[in-house]
Amino acid sequence: MKLAIGLGLTAVLAGEVFGLVATARDAGGLAALDFLEPRDKKTQFDGWKVRCGVYEAANTVEYDKASKVIRDYLRDPRWEKSNGGGVTMQGEEPLPNSTKSDNGNNGSKRPDEPSVFAKMGESAATTFASILVLGLGFAAAGYIYHKSYKMLVMQKMTRAFKPGDPVLELAAIGKDVPHAHSHSDDEHWVVRPEQTHIDDIVSGREVGHYYLIMGDKGSGKSSMIIEAMRKNNGDGVAMFEAHSDPEIFRIRLGKALDYEFHEDYIGGYFSERGPRESTALLDIERALNKLEKVAMRLFRERAKPLVVIVNQMHLLRNDEDGRDLIELLQQRAEQWAAANLVTMVFNSDDYWVYERLKKLSARMEVLPVTDLPKAQAISALHKYRMRYFGEHVPKARLEEVYDRVGGRLSFLNRVAKSRDMLGTCERIKETEKKWFLNQCWILGSEMDDDVMDQQKWAAAAMVLAQALVDKEGDMERTYDPVVGHLLPSYPFHIAQELMTRCDFIRDLDRMNLFTITSQADVRASSVPMHLALREICAQEGFRKHLEDTIERIGDIESLGRTRELVAKDLVLGGQYDITTGRGAITVKLKQAEEDDDDK
Repeated sequence: MKLAIGLGLTAVLAGEVFGLVATARDAGGLAALDFLEPRDKKTQFDGWKVRCGVYEAANTVEYDKASKVIRDYLRDPRWEKSNGGGVTMQGEEPLPNSTKSDNGNNGSKRPDEPSVFAKMGESAATTFASILVLGLGFAAAGYIYHKSYKMLVMQKMTRAFKPGDPVLELAAIGKDVPHAHSHSDDEHWVVRPEQTHIDDIVSGREVGHYYLIMGDKGSGKSSMIIEAMRKNNGDGVAMFEAHSDPEIFRIRLGKALDYEFHEDYIGGYFSERGPRESTALLDIERALNKLEKVAMRLFRERAKPLVVIVNQMHLLRNDEDGRDLIELLQQRAEQWAAANLVTMVFNSDDYWVYERLKKLSARMEVLPVTDLPKAQAISALHKYRMRYFGEHVPKARLEEVYDRVGGRLSFLNRVAKSRDMLGTCERIKETEKKWFLNQCWILGSEMDDDVMDQQKWAAAAMVLAQALVDKEGDMERTYDPVVGHLLPSYPFHIAQELMTRCDFIRDLDRMNLFTITSQADVRASSVPMHLALREICAQEGFRKHLEDTIERIGDIESLGRTRELVAKDLVLGGQYDITTGRGAITVKLKQAEEDDDDK
């Protein structure tokens, strides 16, 4: 209490005496102010005493200024001088006059003034109490911030599964087709046979499994998923695109789940190591941990699992990082499928993703998505044409378009948007043909040995293309009036045998030159690609050109395996005697016998 009153009175008095102190200090002197102390604790003002003195003023002007301030305080009629020269309040005992001793110390010490050790103890206690209060305050504030941050993270991730999704908003932008006719059907979507199953998965009615959707590029896999999300307004669904870089994969996962990976967490300033100092794989693991907690909370409310869709899984690199990421996602998918918490859906164009998931799969189901059958493809083309141009196209012309591009939705959409449908079909086939030739054309017998590795790959692709075209001639039928195209194919192991290599076929699948189906059959990636392969293999002299290339590759490899021995310094008529034994070859020099001239 004494300390508080002293500090309060000091603040009041400091404003008026500040000029005195500053003046005395600027003059080089010493201003000693003995502030008020309570003599009678029952009163607040009448029982206070003051002693003020100014010592060692640098000059008379500054001394006069300081003295004037002191005299102003002493003009109060209640103050009077005592006989001893001191200053006292009326009704109080006089204070001894402040004098300057020879050694520069102040006058005598009052009996009630605390000792130096008491002052030191009081200062230490005050400092310790201040530090303790600050420490407890910081600790409490940090704990409250940490708990509130974790609560906010859970709330944000919970909101990510509320109705509405950024993927649906992006898809809705492209719903209005330019120049669409008003009399066209409102339902311009092509309903595939797999759509009902995907609707059940996305809505949470299918539980206990996780799914891999496989199919060629442009067959409509992502469109079916978005359509299923649109039907339930994205309730309980999060979708994002995969990427080859794990860091970008991490960011996209965080965007889909509304999770910042502690990048906005400021508690790391008070720790040696922040939670963000880790790899992308560890961040993804942390995000999945948070997702598991949110799924458990929402399962009590919704009584059905959440759905997380990873699109374009084939974009991951087939290296150590990519395989580790797939393994991490699959482990979570297996656990959540068993607990009915989260249904994971993977979408891929390439077969190697299925091979990786197949090793550890126990609850995985594969949904193959192929080209549309003939009847559905013609119906889809008719709907597209009506929507874009309001045109009723004859069925014979639609069948001709199907014969050229098949039932691939991406091709049908491009053809339907074109004024010249047959010309667009031809351009699609030429594009596929040039893409194949640019990647796999063979150089013949004049090939340089520096490009042998690339030519091995190209020759293997041409051998497979030739085998598929030859098998087409051996098939009983390659076209069904109801089903449509029946493309020739080989089992995966037979295709490897034909190519005499087992490592090339996956790269060809990744480049969309050939396709490995979910049943491990190898065929051309599309109908236009198969027509392009047929034209390439029908070129004059193609078989001879392919044989020359293969022979040239064999010669270069044989030359690389051949070692040439050059024998030098043979004496005239001498020879080498080479004998082979068990694991060794012996070479002896046999000299010619010299003629004896003395005979």
